[in-house]
Amino acid sequence: MSGNPLIFDRSLIRARRRRAAGLRPVSFLLDRAAADLADRLAAVLRRFPLALDLGTPGPAVRNALARLGSIDAVVTANLAPARDGTSASLAVVADEEALPFREAAFDLVVSALALQFVNDLPGTLIQIRRALKPDGLLLAALIGGETLTELRQSFAAAESEIEGGVSPRVAPFADLRDLGALLQRAGFALPVSDVDRVAVRYDSVFALLHDLRRMGATNALIDRRRTPLRRATLLRMAEIYRQRFADDDGRVRATFEIIWLSGWVPHPGQQQPLKPGSAKTRLADVLGTRELPAGEKVKR
Repeated sequence: MSGNPLIFDRSLIRARRRRAAGLRPVSFLLDRAAADLADRLAAVLRRFPLALDLGTPGPAVRNALARLGSIDAVVTANLAPARDGTSASLAVVADEEALPFREAAFDLVVSALALQFVNDLPGTLIQIRRALKPDGLLLAALIGGETLTELRQSFAAAESEIEGGVSPRVAPFADLRDLGALLQRAGFALPVSDVDRVAVRYDSVFALLHDLRRMGATNALIDRRRTPLRRATLLRMAEIYRQRFADDDGRVRATFEIIWLSGWVPHPGQQQPLKPGSAKTRLADVLGTRELPAGEKVKR
């Protein structure tokens, strides 16, 4: 990972997650991702004897996996030991950037709302592929680039106006196209990516900031400003947010984007693309039209 820029303060992320677990956690995004993950796995008609829940904060995904009849055992790996009052007998303290597992150890790896905070996502995906058996499945949900776009714009406008400059306040998450390409680069077969956009309404931007704190998702950028936020800047940000992103009833909107990634470790038994020129049916016949030779123009 030495050749990759450090964007996130991993030790601070660990501390923020511990703090959030000690508060009353806000888990509506994780609960949504866990339910969606269970639905997606239920559509896969095969068994997964051993699964890894990688980096997911809280027990939501672990509980969802326990209700599926297709999974025999689940190992959890997280930055810090669970403090949610639940029992996880197969739990490992591990960093998603340095997996401690042997090659081909798991049949399934899942992760919810965690991998967006690694500094070397391509390297992490490669490690996940190595930890999966041939024909093993990765299914992960990451926070996408449009998340909190309203907060990002409002902070930038307020800081520019009050302080004459802009500091990084909201993390720069990857978009759908980039993440789909990373799966292929990491060596996964049959890669699929899609997006789930969630609009959440709040009484004020301060309620949103309160939720982010209890999610353990406040600013953990390496280049974050280390001095306290000015009160004038905060109040101006809230005013801009309300002006630009409030509905008719006065409540403000916040966008959360969840990007889903799935891919399989290559295996000879998987569906393979046909070789070029091997088609037995002409496209023109399927479309019910006449095929024109190259260069010939349609007569009007």
